[in-house]
Amino acid sequence: PTRRSSDLHGETGMAVMPGAPNLAGQRLDYLRQALKDYRDGRRDVPVMRAAVGPIGAAELDALARWYSVQVPMQAPAP
Repeated sequence: PTRRSSDLHGETGMAVMPGAPNLAGQRLDYLRQALKDYRDGRRDVPVMRAAVGPIGAAELDALARWYSVQVPMQAPAP
C-alpha cells in the first residue's frame, strides 16, 4: 500500500486510525470503484481525494487488488 493509505488503513488493511474503515478482504470491484470515485470527486472526502488524486489507473488498480487479497484479522479482546 502507499504510505498515506497505510497510515489510515494499516499495513495489512486493518485500520489503525479511529473512524477509518478496514480494507482487508473487501471485494475488488468495490475497492476499485470506491478509489476511482474518491479520485474523481464523486465521493466528497477531502483526505481521500488528496491521497488518491495523483494516483494513475494502474496504481489504483494495484492498490485495490492488494487490499482485496489481505486477510481480515479479528481485533484482540479487551
